[in-house]
Parts: sequence; structure tokens; C-alpha cells
Amino acid sequence: MKTSKMTFLGLFTAVAMILSFVETLLPPLTTALPGIKMGLPNIAIMFILYRIGWKEASVVSIVRVILVSLLFGSVMSMAYSLGGAILSLLIMTLMQKLTSFNRVSISVVGGVCHNIGQILVAWAVTSTAQIVYYLPVLLISGCAAGILVGLAAGMLEKRVPKIKF
Repeated sequence: MKTSKMTFLGLFTAVAMILSFVETLLPPLTTALPGIKMGLPNIAIMFILYRIGWKEASVVSIVRVILVSLLFGSVMSMAYSLGGAILSLLIMTLMQKLTSFNRVSISVVGGVCHNIGQILVAWAVTSTAQIVYYLPVLLISGCAAGILVGLAAGMLEKRVPKIKF
């Protein structure tokens, strides 16, 4: 991997980590609805997915989840985040390659899949099938977050010049 590409990916990993931290400073919805977040770090992930590719987006996403969990979370938060991030990125990559859906639509599906991945991890960890009843609330928040992330990633892509690696 070229040094310029590695530097670019490191920069966007840092951006995603900063957005994770900023997300913790926003007025929490978690008081009333646990597990609800805006998904700001996914702006950087979507940007990398569209600008460079799925492999690089996967690396940035997984590194970000691990580092943020170690800095601000726990092993359990890492498990939930990894489950959501992996499923989300897998489905977004397939949609990007196999369909003609726009960035916002793919981001919405990514937000929904992230929440489904988290519920699946919670179900596996707790062995409690009733956790699925919380899924509709998370799906609504995933749609809203997906719209925000998709629009922001599109604006970012228009404003950041393309770099050849």
C-alpha cells in the first residue's frame, strides 16, 4: 500500500474516531431510548466506501470500532458495534456493487442493518429473544441516521478533492 493511501486512511480513521467522540457529547437520546445514536462516524466510512473501496472502508470501520471501544467503551460495546458495523458494511457494499440505489438509500439500509447486527449480538449474548421487540424503535432511528449520514457523506465527497494513490 502506498504511503499516501495509508496516510489518507489513517486520517479518515481519526476523523471517524473524532465523530464518535462528538457523538458522545451531543444531548443523549439514550436516556429515553438506549442504543440510539446518530451514526456520525459512518460519514467517514461511507466516504471511504465510495471514494476508495470496500476493503479500505472495512479496515477503517473495524479499526475505528476497536479503538473507540477501548478509549470510550467496553468489550461489550465493541461486540455490539462490530456486529452492527460488519453487517452494515457487508450489505452496503453488496448494494453499491449490485444495484443502482443512490448513496442515501444505501446509507439507510446500512443504518438499519447496523441495528439488526446489534440486536443479533444482543440476542446471542443474552439468550433473550424478547430483545427483538426493541428492533422497530432501532429501525426507525436507523432510517433517520442513514438519511443524515448519506447526505453528509455526499456533501463531503463533493468537497474533498480526489487523490490518486
